[in-house]
Amino acid sequence: MEILAFGVQDDEKPLMERAFAVAGDHEVRCLGVFLTEDTAPIAAGYEIVSSSVNADLSGRVLRTLAAGGTRMIAQRSTGFNNIDLAVARQLGLTVSRVSYYSPYAVAEFAWTLALAVNRRIVRASNRTRDFDFRLNGLMGRDMRGRTVGVLGTGKIGEAFTRIAHGFGMNLLGWDVARNPACVELGMKYVDKDELLTSADLVSLHVPLLESTHHIIDAAALRMMKDEAILVNTSRGGLIDTDALVSELRAGRFTGVGLDVYEAEAGLFFLDKSLEAVGDDTLARLITFPNVVVTSHQAYYTHDAVGQIVDTTVQNVADYLAGRRSENTLSPAP
Repeated sequence: MEILAFGVQDDEKPLMERAFAVAGDHEVRCLGVFLTEDTAPIAAGYEIVSSSVNADLSGRVLRTLAAGGTRMIAQRSTGFNNIDLAVARQLGLTVSRVSYYSPYAVAEFAWTLALAVNRRIVRASNRTRDFDFRLNGLMGRDMRGRTVGVLGTGKIGEAFTRIAHGFGMNLLGWDVARNPACVELGMKYVDKDELLTSADLVSLHVPLLESTHHIIDAAALRMMKDEAILVNTSRGGLIDTDALVSELRAGRFTGVGLDVYEAEAGLFFLDKSLEAVGDDTLARLITFPNVVVTSHQAYYTHDAVGQIVDTTVQNVADYLAGRRSENTLSPAP
């Protein structure tokens, strides 16, 4: 059987092809284009389709896939806020995700962003390329002894916290349930408002749900210290970007590191360098000297992508064998 995979990056393609070849019996056709309403008809005749994190799996797209013969969708990501599961279940589609991969990939990248904005690494690198070796404007702060606030202390939040503990920071956490491993490290769980007002660094590691959409809104941003650092490597919709731009225009925050953006679909993972990008909010955001924006690459390590691909292969095998696992989103558990 041939599986059709949308949104496959060049670095990811050999890993996908090798994993399915090793599994035997199946081949994978890798496409660079993302699964959208316009590209969904390409999947006609394919029983199994694999999608990437920014795929559009709205009801309209799912109906197009089902009409073309697709019966199973294997999403290569943990988050599934882009999937209309109610429609998928109505159509009898099997949908799976990757419920777990290396949390260290994302946690380490979150710290990369935090340190980059704190120590002005991008600005310093741009200067030295022009042989400008002045230090003016590059002064950062020690992390040791400062307070980090971790919103979401699951596997990734725990990995992030372990690194913070290594820096010798005071640890504050917020989540629906306490993580015993974080408590053992010395984390104090507090309400969200106390975390935001107390933390020198706030890092987001919660999933995007209706209850967490714009969890960092205008009111939350105003609670944060003027010199705080904000990092988001989870989902763009956690932050009200327009409100963030307003605060940045007022001269607030030491730095902001964003690997995700709430309107990233149709932009991230694509080369837009020769086009006029019409997203005024993103264009303004990128101009701030204390902001670093990357294109949803926190997960992008050989280790994490390898695990994502291997799990996707297993999800396909489970579907064909009539098995369900913790990765199965539809049919409903």
